[in-house]
Amino acid sequence: MCGVVGVVAKTPVNQLLYDGLLLLQHRGQDAAGIATASGKSFYLYKSMGLVRDVFRTRNMRDLPGNMGIAHCRYPTAGSSNNPAEAQPFYVNSPFGLTLAHNGNLTNSAELKEDMYRQDLRHINTDSDSEVLLNVLAHELERATHNFKLDPSAVFQAVSRVHERVRGAYAVVAMISGYGLLAFRDPFGIRPLCLGRADFGNGTEYMVASESVALEGLGFEFVRDVLPGEAIYITMDGNLMAQQCTARHSLNPCIFEYVYMARPDSSIDGVSVYAARLKLGEFLAHKLGSMGLTGKIDVVMPIPDSSRPAAMQLAMKLGLNYREGFIKNRYIGRTFIMPGQALRKKTVRQKLNAIGVEFKGKNVLIVDDSIVRGTTSREIVQMAREAGANKVYFASAAPPVRFPNVYGIDMPTRHELIATGRSDEEIAREIGADELIYQDLDALERAVRELNPRLSSFETSCFSGRYVTGDVTTEYLSGVELRRDQHRDNARGDDEEPQLGLNLAAA
Repeated sequence: MCGVVGVVAKTPVNQLLYDGLLLLQHRGQDAAGIATASGKSFYLYKSMGLVRDVFRTRNMRDLPGNMGIAHCRYPTAGSSNNPAEAQPFYVNSPFGLTLAHNGNLTNSAELKEDMYRQDLRHINTDSDSEVLLNVLAHELERATHNFKLDPSAVFQAVSRVHERVRGAYAVVAMISGYGLLAFRDPFGIRPLCLGRADFGNGTEYMVASESVALEGLGFEFVRDVLPGEAIYITMDGNLMAQQCTARHSLNPCIFEYVYMARPDSSIDGVSVYAARLKLGEFLAHKLGSMGLTGKIDVVMPIPDSSRPAAMQLAMKLGLNYREGFIKNRYIGRTFIMPGQALRKKTVRQKLNAIGVEFKGKNVLIVDDSIVRGTTSREIVQMAREAGANKVYFASAAPPVRFPNVYGIDMPTRHELIATGRSDEEIAREIGADELIYQDLDALERAVRELNPRLSSFETSCFSGRYVTGDVTTEYLSGVELRRDQHRDNARGDDEEPQLGLNLAAA
């Protein structure tokens, strides 16, 4: 999971891109980068760390131009903490291209071989985003006639990208001297939306991973980018859009609604906040059918993403709702921190229990999901130490039993607490008196009720069904092997090189 932003404006975009990344910081805390275009020159700065720590005033001054893209990143399966893998990426032929990507390619290894043997392009990092950039560059070169690029050639190139590339991808890219390109994979797994604004100098456009980035910067949300669609915006602000594949269907990642996206975003016609309220309603119905209502004194959320579900659950069941855990807002999201040891260390720094709310009570703790079980185990122990009589634990999502290969960092089966365990066994693992999971059917119905046009979702981490149809047991084993190798080879370097470049495009 990463955050991407692209802007074509009438005034310098460096501040807009920086602010957009701040609004998408929850999507990645590992690295950040901005690339801008002025005339035919690109200006790029990227480094490891949070957005606010990566960019200084001197860096912003070195990012001129009225068009740009930006990216905040966290590493996914098998990737490293190499600063060279921070995005955007750049290649100088044809025309000069920069690209930022949210998602994960499932045929990256095969594409890399094609780059060497057929396309005669060299890949410098292990990032599948660099592979995607070079595939796009090669197809743009094939579609170009007489060294000039027109919109039809751009859309033809994206069509060929869809033919070659498999997996999940939401992309923003710049073509030197021409404009900004954004496109989404044919399954619509990762989100991407379009916004428009007029600040007095003419129409400006923004594309971003979530609508909150648009609205927070004064842009009007226009619509979501369709699966398989490409949007091309010229440097002078002319927008063109075209469907670039005949085979496309909308299968948004349902985990975006559960945890990943900000609650004030809307994805594919569904308010994330409203979806989380619905999850609470369906979870309340299951608790009621199990006869647990009379055993519970108080309902408590794990802040922040489970709060809407917990509030709605308590209201539906007529139970008291309390905020029993206080969150330290200066600790990052533990789910996307690399390394199990670091996650364990930060749980108690991140959350603290209010003893008076627990003492002598039967407590129902509601969390958005249970992935590795690290946080859940610590939270249950904190509740008991605070004096809780019984601790019930409810997950607004179903058991996470399978790896996600489309850009979310839960790739290995042995890391998932639900893999190979029953609900009762998981309850014992985390120390809860009883564990209640949301049913997958209820999860899908909760989101679909808010947009009936959503007929299917990407639910692989819950169901084991991979919508791209190319994920095999051998592939999953390879992902796990690469992840273990990267963990073994991880360096403890304190120095984090920064990359600042002025790129004059050919």
